[in-house]
Amino acid sequence: MSLIRTITLGIAALALGACTTMVPREKLPYPLTNETFGDPTKVVTIPLPVIATSPNEGATVGALSAFLLHNAKDEVSTLLAPQINYNQNFGTTFTLYGAFFPRPDRNWELNLSKSTKVNEAYEFRIRDKSLLEGKLETNAYLFRISDGSARFFGFQSDSLKTNETNYADQEVGFTASVGYDIVDHLQLVLGERVRKVWIRPGAVKNLPFIRDRFTPAEVPGIDGFVAHAQKIALVYSTLDSRDMPTKGLYARAAIEGSTKLLGSDAGYRHYEAEAKGYFPLADARYISVVRLAYNQTLGSDVPFLERSILGGENTLRGYGRNRFIDSSYLLCNLEERIRLFRWSVFDVNTDWEIAPFLDLGAVTESLGKARTKNFEFNPGIGFRAVVRPNIVGRVDLGVGKDGPAVFVGLGYPF
Repeated sequence: MSLIRTITLGIAALALGACTTMVPREKLPYPLTNETFGDPTKVVTIPLPVIATSPNEGATVGALSAFLLHNAKDEVSTLLAPQINYNQNFGTTFTLYGAFFPRPDRNWELNLSKSTKVNEAYEFRIRDKSLLEGKLETNAYLFRISDGSARFFGFQSDSLKTNETNYADQEVGFTASVGYDIVDHLQLVLGERVRKVWIRPGAVKNLPFIRDRFTPAEVPGIDGFVAHAQKIALVYSTLDSRDMPTKGLYARAAIEGSTKLLGSDAGYRHYEAEAKGYFPLADARYISVVRLAYNQTLGSDVPFLERSILGGENTLRGYGRNRFIDSSYLLCNLEERIRLFRWSVFDVNTDWEIAPFLDLGAVTESLGKARTKNFEFNPGIGFRAVVRPNIVGRVDLGVGKDGPAVFVGLGYPF
């Protein structure tokens, strides 16, 4: 996982020994290249130091080599990065990350990672929107992970840092969905997911284990659980790009159900609503972005990791992942993306951005019980390196009541 949080930042900011070579395409078999690549193929190789940090994991140092393969349009269409790093909690970690963009309507990611202590990740994602003349979109995510840095503080918005506990979140499962474009800009999505979770002793030894402070009666799911859920959603989108939008609107409403009849350990329902807007100025040099989101979980004995959760690099950036958990949440993110300049770094064309932001969110038992005192106010600033049309590297610094939090990662937060 550290790779996904560090690689593009390093490409943009720390590349000191890069080189560009032209390699015959026959030596770069599919899926590294395809017919959209030139022959020979431009390959930019960048050895990098890795310096990453996050509130839950702490500091990580190491090294990687990034291999950026350009297609005939001189766009980065394949990214490969072997990595080795060290973290005091997880020991030495070996990782291979790959991102493949063979065509605009198809992409996949591969992440293989193994630490000497607790952590591991074996993940594969694929998205395809080439069927039925582009009207059918399929997505799939297969995973087996173990995160020894996971935290739990208790439920509700007033959970205290003094109640912080650690555990290893070990999971295996898959998520799959099929979306069909009913009319222009409107898609119906059907989804299925299976998640098997084990709760084990974590890697952060200066914190108590979750079951040493909380009981299964207080926190359903801390003995592990199985979730099998089905989802139906409507998605409206006028975005000009799925991964790097500069203008347009997006809205999604979804209902997901879990039942014991299909193998879940508990029966419950999720209700989700999200709206995003992207408003450019000055030829998209300035992009104002706003997101509003609501999530509600209804049911009895709902596992704690299946409830409504805030905290981390994509929600409340002033806190670590899973900082606040309850039956519902409200979230508002405001961000101003400002392109400072465009620059070619070692034959990689990069947009450099700064992004002041404000995250405002709260967990609560229900929407009607939300109060002003429940909300967390997280101001911050982000720094972005954008390699179009596929890759975004970012550093986000947010400030919450627990102190500052720094996240380094791939992709825009929303």
